[in-house]
Amino acid sequence: MNRYSTEEKQQAIDLYFKNGCNMKKTVRELGYGSATGILRWLRETVPDKVSKPVQRNWKVDYPEEIKQAAVIDLCESNSSTADIAEKYGISRATLYEWKVQYIGKGNCILKQQKLNSKEYYINEINRLKEEKRLVEQELKKTQAELYRAHLEKDVYEKAAEILKKEMGNNLKEFSNQEKAMVIIALRDKYPVKRILEVFDMAKSSYCYQQKQIKKENKIVKIKERIKILFFENHKRYGYRRIHLLLKREGIIISEKIVRSIMKEENLIVRIIRQKKYSSYLGEISPAVPNEIQRDFHADKPNKKWLTDITEFKIGEGKVYLSPIIDCFDGMPITWTVGTSPNAELVNTMLDNAIVLLKENEHPIVHSDRGCHYRWSGWIQRMDEAGLTRSMSKKGCSPDNSACEGFFGRMKNEMFYGEKWDKISVEEFISIINQYMQWYRDKRIKLSLGGLSPMEYRRSLGIA
Repeated sequence: MNRYSTEEKQQAIDLYFKNGCNMKKTVRELGYGSATGILRWLRETVPDKVSKPVQRNWKVDYPEEIKQAAVIDLCESNSSTADIAEKYGISRATLYEWKVQYIGKGNCILKQQKLNSKEYYINEINRLKEEKRLVEQELKKTQAELYRAHLEKDVYEKAAEILKKEMGNNLKEFSNQEKAMVIIALRDKYPVKRILEVFDMAKSSYCYQQKQIKKENKIVKIKERIKILFFENHKRYGYRRIHLLLKREGIIISEKIVRSIMKEENLIVRIIRQKKYSSYLGEISPAVPNEIQRDFHADKPNKKWLTDITEFKIGEGKVYLSPIIDCFDGMPITWTVGTSPNAELVNTMLDNAIVLLKENEHPIVHSDRGCHYRWSGWIQRMDEAGLTRSMSKKGCSPDNSACEGFFGRMKNEMFYGEKWDKISVEEFISIINQYMQWYRDKRIKLSLGGLSPMEYRRSLGIA
């Protein structure tokens, strides 16, 4: 296969005639081909113009490297002599001359290098391969040492960052837990196996510490969630209700752990007892029997109602709350708040409650023997709505303990332990109303399976 294209051959011929048939100048300017090759192209293309032998005044001097390479190809290559001559742009005669020059005359350079010896080149190749292997081996060793140095540097820096202390140059000073913390921090950047090698730590030890750290991190998150729930609910929930809230969020943990965490974090529900307000003014009208008999359970809403009045003393005066509590689920179905424990306070509350009743609902309304429940206005409203009056024995608070308990919880959760000196009466009334709404709609009860009264009724489809 020709090495040069037709265009290249024609370009050489044109240049040859342009230079006045000066072969030496043509070869030098052309940059490719040889005098013999160009002569052959001339004979093939324009034989009439080169019918006579061309004068051999165009001898080209080739570098020694070219001559040696041509001779090596002649000795080692499977190509024909003509192909090799064509490759270097020389004639076969020139190629043989070079061969005789270097091999036949015993050129010392080629003899010493054994350029015509296959064994020499095989040995050279093997030697170079060995040198390459050693260099690569040394390179890998250097890279490993550099990698190790970078790893150790990152270990110390990460230790200082997450452990907040300098460990000197001794990795043995790290505890297994500290080692595991550093490994966890660096495992996205380095293989765990390599970091374990730096620490000289067993994988089993790392796995154990990793589980412990995960457990501790989980506890830390749970602690933060417990704090949030405690303060979101105005410091009113003890460990049982906090436990239920966590359970509703899918956080499964024992009550004992919740109690322990709350004790550790000093999350304490305040319990303060104060003297109870009494509305008893004597027997101003005949008392009615105790229809409840301390049975504060009801199988449906609006069957048994409890009511009473409680007093709050703040800097600007006194505020009174009068609610109706449904025994079915403890829901405060209605309430009134005012600055005087008068008939209007309780009568308005009763009117608001009666409006909520269905036509066939006529609950028992249980109260203490306070004057508010013995005035004519109260009695008239009860009779007109078909409600049954029920009263506790004189001075017997257990007869209305469910309502008393509601007041106790309320005051412990939102009143006792707070400073009310700078709160106006109007602001305090608003605070009470907010609490009552929260108690009805959001405050969970253990007896209702961790639901608020409103949530419980909705779950039954009766809200």
